[in-house]
Amino acid sequence: MVLVRSLGVLALQVQRAAAAAARAVSRTAVQAKPLRQQRWASTVGEAALCSKTDMVVLRLPQSDEMRFPFVWLRDNCQCSDCFHPDSQSRTIDLQTFDINSKPSEVKVVNDFVHINWLDGHISNFSIKWLQEHCFQRDAQHLWLKSMYRLPRKTWTAQTFENILPRFQFCDVLRSDVSLYNWLVNLATFGVSIIENAPSDTTTIRNLAERVAFIRRTHYGEEFSVRAKPGTTNVAYLSANLQLHTDLPYYNYKPGVNLLHCLVQTESDGGSNLLTDTLAVAEWIKKVDAKSYQALTQTIVDWNDIGQENGNHFHSIHRAPVICENRSGEIERINFSQPQRDSHFNIPIEDVKPWYQAMDRFIAAVYSNDFCVTYKMKEGEILTFDNIRLLHGRKKYEDTGNSIRHVVGGYLDWDEIWSRIRVLKKANNSGAS
Repeated sequence: MVLVRSLGVLALQVQRAAAAAARAVSRTAVQAKPLRQQRWASTVGEAALCSKTDMVVLRLPQSDEMRFPFVWLRDNCQCSDCFHPDSQSRTIDLQTFDINSKPSEVKVVNDFVHINWLDGHISNFSIKWLQEHCFQRDAQHLWLKSMYRLPRKTWTAQTFENILPRFQFCDVLRSDVSLYNWLVNLATFGVSIIENAPSDTTTIRNLAERVAFIRRTHYGEEFSVRAKPGTTNVAYLSANLQLHTDLPYYNYKPGVNLLHCLVQTESDGGSNLLTDTLAVAEWIKKVDAKSYQALTQTIVDWNDIGQENGNHFHSIHRAPVICENRSGEIERINFSQPQRDSHFNIPIEDVKPWYQAMDRFIAAVYSNDFCVTYKMKEGEILTFDNIRLLHGRKKYEDTGNSIRHVVGGYLDWDEIWSRIRVLKKANNSGAS
């Protein structure tokens, strides 16, 4: 128990998860293979070499065994010849790396596992580090959910008001806790509101730079959304703006959209439409597997041809409406009716089934079950996940006293996730 209390919270969670995973393996009668060569035990724990599996076996008090392949241990040696601590980077040259390296001895010394290799190299691993990097499945899932990506929670039109987080602009800019909470809520629900933002065209930039930096596209960094005559962008019209994701024609499209309302229309229109497409996609997968398959496997051509402030562009990206990762999880949504190219480079017999699937999709995303209407107030910043949510806008009318004006900008998820991890680490270390 002295060892357990000495570990950090994350290490304790990982240890418990590893123990649970190992017990589950034991219950399914998967037994550890016989150990060979030698075993070293101490009051802290026990380490042994298993020559049949080429693994080091580590047993600790209050925990079941953990196994680490020889080749992985040698590749992850933490000594100064193999690892650069300032950059937290491995420096081993794979051109000369021997994947068949084997240890001659392993032992537990205090809170470290000490390994002597046959080639004379010496490695020392802290037990805490090994627990945090162990191969038990539950422990790996715990790390993925706590450090790689936070679990997402879906919402519908009925639950939207209950999940919509609100944050004060001054708090987000001044407090790391508020900044962290905003970003975590944005990652979890895909949408949040920041209130009482200054009525200034630089507000979006200041917010973006609080996280990392603003994302530039061919529309610039900040962009003004207001009715413009002669525009090549349908968002700059006062007519109805259909539900869409921004820039589906980008291979690496912006992850988060920031919309700052400077002036709201006095007319009845101008409300934003929002749909959690993650919820829609999960629903379609349950009720209409054939349509879901068409939406995830049919490659669609997305394009944007136009100019912004004299900058001419012609962007093309090819991807399904619903993109899954290798684990079958929904990773990205692509959809914009105006930006869907007439080039449809698929077998002709797949065209009608895709339209049938899209008909199901469109009916759902606009339905009262999933789509919500929200009219921003002046001084509010609507922030939402651009690879998850569809957004649109109802038509409106400008008057002499009220010219609707929204300033937008983008952030990238890579920078947001990085900021979340840095803030989390600082908070865990006791930083204010």
